[in-house]
Amino acid sequence: KTHLPTPEEALKGRPERDFTVPDRHTVLGNPLLGPYPAGLEIADFGLGCFWGAERKFWQTDGVWTTLVGYQGGHTPHPTYEEVCSGHTGHTEAVRVVYDPAVVPYTALLKLFWESHDPTQGFRQGNDVGTQYRSAIYTHSPAQQQAAESSRDAYRAVLHTSGYGDITTEILPADATRPFYPAEDYHQQYLDKNPAGYCTIGGTGVKLGDPPEGGWGSCPTGIAPTPTTED
Repeated sequence: KTHLPTPEEALKGRPERDFTVPDRHTVLGNPLLGPYPAGLEIADFGLGCFWGAERKFWQTDGVWTTLVGYQGGHTPHPTYEEVCSGHTGHTEAVRVVYDPAVVPYTALLKLFWESHDPTQGFRQGNDVGTQYRSAIYTHSPAQQQAAESSRDAYRAVLHTSGYGDITTEILPADATRPFYPAEDYHQQYLDKNPAGYCTIGGTGVKLGDPPEGGWGSCPTGIAPTPTTED
């Protein structure tokens, strides 16, 4: 579970999904699958078990819909059991469809970094395996640059706070890293099961708002501030 398979080692998968995905978000009421309304953008994040991670994002103003799935691996249209076996190479991911006029991508990055520990490699807390690794899959060069700049800024403040290096992979969400929606029962899991399992927390180290021009222009805009996690 702590070894990423090569394409040759990965399970073969299947040509199409063998389960259905719900039409609409149980909280936001909007469609889960595209096409999405004009003006909205997509962001993909992996930060541990996707049940709690998805709730973090659907609670954010400006987010139009969210759905969970599998990304960054080799097996086409995997199942949850296959992903958990460690033989697909995917991580559990949350797709966030958002209105950038209401919530900028930088705000989603801040939420991402503060909601988990990005220094743990193939684990998140007690959840161990490649499917729990930290990841950002970007949909434009601007997203890629913002993600890398925020990583560099957060790395500096984490080091100051005694944490190791960030292990988050930041890669384009291109044809080699498609997002495969997860099964029905995973979508908005913590809305359907309010007392369900959730390990999303964080390091307690805060990432300050980006200065004008972005984080890359002024790393001193970051400050370590302890916080109480929910």
